[in-house]
Amino acid sequence: MSKMPKKFGKKEKTFSEKILKILSQNANKPFNYKQICAVLELDDTKSRNEIIKDLKILASQKVIIETEPGKYLVKAISQDYYEGKIDMTSRKTAYFICPDFGEDVFIPTNNLNHALDKDIVKVYVYNRRKGKRPEGEVIEVVERAKTDFVGVIDIQKNFAFVSTANPKMYTDIFIPLAKIGEAEQGDVVLVHIEDWPKKADSPFGSVIKVLGKPGEHDTEIHAILAEYGLPAEFPVEIEVFAQKIDTSIQESEIAKRRDMRDTLTFTIDPKDAKDFDDALSFKKLENGNYEIGIHIADVSHYLQEGTILDDEAYQRATSVYLVDRVVPMLPEVLSNFACSLRPNEEKYTFSAIFEIDEKTNVVNQWFGRTVINSNQRFAYEEAQYIIETKDNTIPIETSITGSSYVVSDEIVAATLKLDDLAKIMRRKRMNDGAISFDKVEVKFNLSEDGEPEGVFFKVSKDANHLIEEFMLLANRKVAEYIGKQKKTFIYRIHDEPNEDKLFAMQAVIAKFGYKIDFRGGEISKSLNALMEEVNGKKEQNLIDTLAIRTMSKAKYSTDNIGHYGLAFDYYSHFTSPIRRYPDVMVHRLLQFYLDGGKSVDEETYETKCQHTSNMEGLATNAERDSIKYMQVKYMQNHQDQEFLGVISGVTEWGIYVEIIENKCEGMVRIRDIKDDYYTFDEKQYALVGEISKSLLQLGDEVWVKVKNADLVKKQLDFNFLRRKE
Repeated sequence: MSKMPKKFGKKEKTFSEKILKILSQNANKPFNYKQICAVLELDDTKSRNEIIKDLKILASQKVIIETEPGKYLVKAISQDYYEGKIDMTSRKTAYFICPDFGEDVFIPTNNLNHALDKDIVKVYVYNRRKGKRPEGEVIEVVERAKTDFVGVIDIQKNFAFVSTANPKMYTDIFIPLAKIGEAEQGDVVLVHIEDWPKKADSPFGSVIKVLGKPGEHDTEIHAILAEYGLPAEFPVEIEVFAQKIDTSIQESEIAKRRDMRDTLTFTIDPKDAKDFDDALSFKKLENGNYEIGIHIADVSHYLQEGTILDDEAYQRATSVYLVDRVVPMLPEVLSNFACSLRPNEEKYTFSAIFEIDEKTNVVNQWFGRTVINSNQRFAYEEAQYIIETKDNTIPIETSITGSSYVVSDEIVAATLKLDDLAKIMRRKRMNDGAISFDKVEVKFNLSEDGEPEGVFFKVSKDANHLIEEFMLLANRKVAEYIGKQKKTFIYRIHDEPNEDKLFAMQAVIAKFGYKIDFRGGEISKSLNALMEEVNGKKEQNLIDTLAIRTMSKAKYSTDNIGHYGLAFDYYSHFTSPIRRYPDVMVHRLLQFYLDGGKSVDEETYETKCQHTSNMEGLATNAERDSIKYMQVKYMQNHQDQEFLGVISGVTEWGIYVEIIENKCEGMVRIRDIKDDYYTFDEKQYALVGEISKSLLQLGDEVWVKVKNADLVKKQLDFNFLRRKE
């Protein structure tokens, strides 16, 4: 528990560093030794003489300037001061990340000076001698990364504290009793940091929302959203505005569009999908080629710029797919109804229509607004059944309707031909250097109360790849069409993999007998070969995860550097405007340019790209946390069961074990492995038994049992039982 704020005491730092800190924080105000002593609360003669001496030394070194006798200013520009971002560790220390400096700077705990994870800070760097690790001190917090935190409140007699489960939040938050609102002892709350006085141990805050009791399902899901600043619901005024939108199909609007209502059209989506934002149309042409339309919900028709609904959608930037619910970018009246391409309903769409030959060469292309009427809604499982059997009777076990039904021969023929073409396009991409990451997705069978009853794995099959290839085609061709005009556009870019991470990955996978070819153009092919080789093996998930971590993060930008992972020179996001705001912006820009508009301001759109990329990152973190939460919840109900797992990580404090049958990962602490005394060998990525000299290393199979399942911290601890014989 944190104590009440305390005074700035004498620390182990030199007076020179303290002097520099004071002068840096007051860059335009000269100080004499008396003023510095007053700030440091020093009143003894020895300390005063030390301050005078250090001031003269710093002035002789030209680090500070004597502006008049006995008064000093820090030099206005110093190569030792940098601005960058704080990256906290879980040990209450941090690293300062600054591209201008060239390497990460270590920040000890007592030099953080109230900086928190991801804050933008100004840092003074010292200890820059050759061979020494550079260290620094935070001089100023320039910008807080976040001021709202989720935690559990502990109410005392005269005050309260909120402690968070975030290992990178090294302090709890002091709450005056007048600012606890309706919170009760032990509640999970959302708090806002209002101030952090210079001489206080903890920041001061107020409770802005009570989320519920720890461990309760809705409490923890809402806590995940609140932790990342993501909304759980729409404000009333947004819902009211959305309900008033005219969503009827008008003949006057149809007249402005290309009419595709008589063309064979269908959707393929997950069986539990409620919004269908893309459809495919298919027509065989007299010349033997195929006209294939990729039809995307025309969200921008309803979502008008300058409205409160558009502002809300931009701020959200993306739908959030948690393990038990979707937090949509748009209200349901649009996402599930007006913009959803439901079967046998006329819908406004924005389309990319291609004439394609048997070898998948694009002979002609057309982009513009259309109207469609989908003939059929498929789940992936149903489309997959047609691809595998060529049968037009969907059996009850595959059907999403709850009974078997017959599909027209026309739709079966279209599905099979689209599958053939998609396979050719996929082969071409792989030959061009695209990387295939078909990572296993963990999914849960949930009861009506949201309780996890079982685990299953989602694996991409031909039907998934069919949709993927035609969506990729539309995204690529739209980006290429605008990109070649040299007009401002929103691209989805992906840089080359991080070489240091690739070498680190090589060190790990070598223990399983695999290797990566580091020659220029061979990396992507080598990674693809690796993915195929590990498919179905116990180490697959570990190696898939390591490979994904070597990749740069894809993001939105107006600066097109191409997409490394897909091996495309031009790529954008056009196909999911119901759930991604960048797609809405792409639709608007594309129509603006089709109408002859001149290039828009790049800086404005780059700012929007940064915002939407940041929001995508927060949503991804929330989704990951919700899966981890559900895994912990699932394992709570299996505490008496023994599980076979694979060692997926090795550290000085223990091993991480991923259970083979459900992919749940937890930690076995080194002190809980009783068959020997183990120490960590960094070179071997292994724990080594002192007596037996036996190893526990990556990829080893071991039996474990749940020791502790902490829903609040989303942590699993295992007991080590034995090695697999």
